[in-house]
Amino acid sequence: MATPMIDPALFAELKSKIEEDSVVKKELDQIIDELNQNVAYTQGVLSRIHSTPRAKYPDLLSQIEDGIKQQVETVGKLATAASKHPYYKYNYKWTRMVQESISTILLCTWLGGSVSTQGKAAEDKAEVGRLLSLDNIGEIYHVPVNLKDRDAFHITIEEYLLGLINIIDDLSRLAMNSVTLGDNALAVQISSFIKDLHAGFQVLNLKNDILRKRVDSIKYAVKKVEDVVYDLSLRNLIPAKE
Repeated sequence: MATPMIDPALFAELKSKIEEDSVVKKELDQIIDELNQNVAYTQGVLSRIHSTPRAKYPDLLSQIEDGIKQQVETVGKLATAASKHPYYKYNYKWTRMVQESISTILLCTWLGGSVSTQGKAAEDKAEVGRLLSLDNIGEIYHVPVNLKDRDAFHITIEEYLLGLINIIDDLSRLAMNSVTLGDNALAVQISSFIKDLHAGFQVLNLKNDILRKRVDSIKYAVKKVEDVVYDLSLRNLIPAKE
């Protein structure tokens, strides 16, 4: 009895699927590269906070906000393209860059910046120390968060938390540089904020291994900033509370 031949259509179909997948990846890669450039620009401007007195934040924040607007537009393109395909098939390609983008928004608004949401005009400049929620982030990007009922692009809880952890290193560094600039009050405020964040993370029952490891690293930032504040207290340089 003759051995059955393999149907050529089998490999023709596989070839077609591979080519289709390649086209999808290329489209997503182009958008992600654009987002990478947007984020790199914003991070570059944000890095100037370490040498900028607080009185000059408004001009700097205006430039940062412009960079974030570009990020929001690009994430919109990404959401449109990605939502045509199974979310968990491709999300590994953009998740790190989305985390970085979230970090720029969280740090900008913590510093007193404003970012428009759902097409509304940006709010008046807020006080330093504001922390946006996951829902706030979704509103800024005009995308859903923590989706469970359908397969579409969204911001995950893990991306938000990792983005939040990302700003802790920037803030701990800012605490030291703010003292150099004579802004001891900012160092004290950062110390309080980071300790509150650390306490909040301890409440979470984290299943994500990467997230757990990153949370463990927060204690080093807490210690670093506590040392700064302790040194200020030894020299009686802690500003009196109003």
